[in-house]
Amino acid sequence: MRNEQLAELGQQLRVDSVRAADAAGSGHPTSSMSAADLAAVLLANHLRYDFDRPGHPGNDRLIFSKGHASPLLYALYRAVGVIDEKELLTFRSLGSRLEGHPTPRLPWVDVATGSLGQGLPVGVGMALAGKKLDQIPYRVWVLSGDSEMAEGSVWEAIEHGAYEHLDNLTLIIDVNRLGQRGPTRHEWDLDAYARRLQAFGWHTIEIDGHDVGAVDEALAEARTTFRRPTAVIARTHKGRGVSTVEDREGMHGKPLPHAEEAVEELGGPRAIHVDVQPPPAARVLHGTRGGHAEPPRFAVGDSVATRTAYGKALAALGSERADVVALDGEVGDSTRTEYFAKAHPSRYFECYIAEQQLVAAAVGMQARGYVPYAATFAAFLTRAHDFIRMAAVSRASIRLVGSHAGVAIGQDGPSQMGLEDLAMFRAVPGSTVLCPCDGNQTARLVEAMVDLSGVSYLRTSRGDTPVLYGPDEEFPVGGSRVLRSSERDRLTVVAAGVTVHEALAAAELLESEGIDVRVVDLYSVKPVDARTLQQAADETRCLVTVEDHRPQGGLGDAVAEVFSDGRPAPRLVRLGVRNIPASATPQEQLRVAGIDAASIAVAARLLVEEVVVR
Repeated sequence: MRNEQLAELGQQLRVDSVRAADAAGSGHPTSSMSAADLAAVLLANHLRYDFDRPGHPGNDRLIFSKGHASPLLYALYRAVGVIDEKELLTFRSLGSRLEGHPTPRLPWVDVATGSLGQGLPVGVGMALAGKKLDQIPYRVWVLSGDSEMAEGSVWEAIEHGAYEHLDNLTLIIDVNRLGQRGPTRHEWDLDAYARRLQAFGWHTIEIDGHDVGAVDEALAEARTTFRRPTAVIARTHKGRGVSTVEDREGMHGKPLPHAEEAVEELGGPRAIHVDVQPPPAARVLHGTRGGHAEPPRFAVGDSVATRTAYGKALAALGSERADVVALDGEVGDSTRTEYFAKAHPSRYFECYIAEQQLVAAAVGMQARGYVPYAATFAAFLTRAHDFIRMAAVSRASIRLVGSHAGVAIGQDGPSQMGLEDLAMFRAVPGSTVLCPCDGNQTARLVEAMVDLSGVSYLRTSRGDTPVLYGPDEEFPVGGSRVLRSSERDRLTVVAAGVTVHEALAAAELLESEGIDVRVVDLYSVKPVDARTLQQAADETRCLVTVEDHRPQGGLGDAVAEVFSDGRPAPRLVRLGVRNIPASATPQEQLRVAGIDAASIAVAARLLVEEVVVR
């Protein structure tokens, strides 16, 4: 399009943004209006996309990191004809696809945005997929607000994008000076942004974001920059084109007060149609199937750490599945992702100590059709919780692995101990939470995760534990294993991970005292095996849960919820880590926390005695 047409398209996008927010009675039209010229030029002259085939492998990717500017995105969709005016005016209404912030309910939206600071890290993952995996020359365009440039996750992405030489990635920063409550940190100091980005190794272009000719030249320059990502830093006016709101504080997140007058001032509604440039012919190089590889097999009675079993199982899975990729947060020698890295170096991605970027890259890669497994210490995944919850909103299927869980890691102390991870992941909608206790169980669950949808989490341990199960046994998600049972059982101990071994030791001790105990390995913490738990409650009347985790939100709560529907509930005692640990040996840690075999036995004796007295 010529400049005059681009300017008119920009006005159309502003008008439609105003109208959509007015129909909804809420929204962010002023934030949409500032970026309208940037979006118009990108759509008409630079984006390559087949809207009839959103899954076309050659399509460029467009991420609205400033997701509150969704009216602008939907105005773009009207301009290309994939939504009509009637649907545009359903913005933010019940049942509409046009949500307040974009989600993949729309086929042209890859990931949900709106939690600021997420778009660029996810874009890095997509750009990595394009350059290192797909080897297809699509571009990733990320529209960001200036306020979100304060987010640490953005700078994790900026450093990683430069380090990986992602010249297929362009960040467009809409510097409209005003945030939610007033001016942003740097206001219109474009050079402040440029200096920082240049220090990380980015190519930067500073422009007037309302000069469509300058925008056009900048985006063209970004497309030809070699071995460096590009940031187009555009000075804009919030509420551009409407005198009563332009560059005015206090208008963030509000529909315009006199929308009809604003539309008239902008020149009225328009019906410009944009024929977006089609993507080049492309095909995905990989299939889903690779060669054949035997999964790891461990002999019953041997000792192996579940983290080691994870690494070996993932490497074998990578040989079977060419779409499996692995990411790690610079702890691959501890998480054992190093096994995959050695076997499949082209599909291994080192994200360094940047857990938000780690999870975001996994989200970006799964949007491009890959099956990511991302690992770090369980404790450090808490840093990325916002990305994990937004992955669920994105309907993303990612597999996260937290090693070094619980006090059982020993002398490293509390900063390294994942003690809240089960609660965090159980709270994620649609998630799967798995906590294996031995090597063969771990290997089977790694295989099972490959076909799971949504966010799935595998908890692994540092220390070696005895192998309890044979290599050919199956462990369906949502299942459990009863390791000991008899008709004489007086209570049931429910455990997962390292506490399974403590529960078995406690059962041996109690048997010698004439107290028969059932032991349930609840390796699937979500979904939970309600039937087995209900049967145990009916037959033994007493349950003890024991977990190397805080009492809140973990295994104990998962079990308690089974009996929260009004049916008769068993006597229930929950053992978990209630103290703040200090350095000690693993066995000392378990004892001090009250989750070792002796502590389980004490709790069992008291519970049985109480039931007898009653």
